[in-house]
Amino acid sequence: MQQFSLQDTFLIKQFERTGKHQDTDLRSYFQIIFIEEGKGRHFVNEFIVTYTTGDVFLIAPEDKYWFEIDGTTSFCYFQFTESLFSSKMNLPDRSYWLHRIEGIIHSPNQMPGDIITNPYDKALIWHMHNVIIQEYEMGKEFYKHNISNMVSTTLSIIARNILRDIKPVKKTGNKDQHTTIESLLNYIRQHVYDTDLMKISAIADKFNMTSSGISAYFKKKTGDSLHHYILMYKIQLVKYRLINTDFTVSEIAYQLGFTDESHLTRIFKKYNGLTPKQFKKQEEARPLA
Repeated sequence: MQQFSLQDTFLIKQFERTGKHQDTDLRSYFQIIFIEEGKGRHFVNEFIVTYTTGDVFLIAPEDKYWFEIDGTTSFCYFQFTESLFSSKMNLPDRSYWLHRIEGIIHSPNQMPGDIITNPYDKALIWHMHNVIIQEYEMGKEFYKHNISNMVSTTLSIIARNILRDIKPVKKTGNKDQHTTIESLLNYIRQHVYDTDLMKISAIADKFNMTSSGISAYFKKKTGDSLHHYILMYKIQLVKYRLINTDFTVSEIAYQLGFTDESHLTRIFKKYNGLTPKQFKKQEEARPLA
């Protein structure tokens, strides 16, 4: 059996730069960038943000970014591939952890900038940063397991800062003046794993609307039906788990609220032209870029 190697999926880099710093390599990995000391401007995709000591950035593989540095900046990069999310990590609760990381990966319209806005979380994530580096450098017994769990915690902290809290709608008698399409989408992303909470009636109750009212509102704002959007989002997560974990189709069906493997297979093939097993086999045979 192939042994899991932490070096295959996780790497730490610490360095100083002046002037302009740009990563020109083609990346297949994520990066958590810690600004240990320094200030300047961070360019990511079409955005420009200022940065200073203590900021933390999350960079996805497809992001184009660079730094314009005032003076000298000390960087620390945590680099990791999606293999870090696989069952090979043997985390205590893989399914729960996948919920968190999938929220990060699939959260649309993520704005660039310092991703940790809560002061408590800011102190906590920097503490995790320090401990992970110590474990990584010392390499003592069980250090791989310890790092795996601490990276899991770090990503969970990032996830709860990215996925904004859903504020309950006050029952004031007015229409859904506090309801926005983004809050609806956030609610779906956070609770898609809970079949009961994904019922139209439950979502309507959450936002103090009728089932027909929230369905019409969603259709007006997105052009898609609420039921179809939830189903397509689940299919997106199915694809992610087929590619990046060794969960069986039956296990994935259970995790995402399908009746059984047969139900998931029928729905998946309807929209993709392949069964989940055929899709997984196709992706495994795809040559690496």
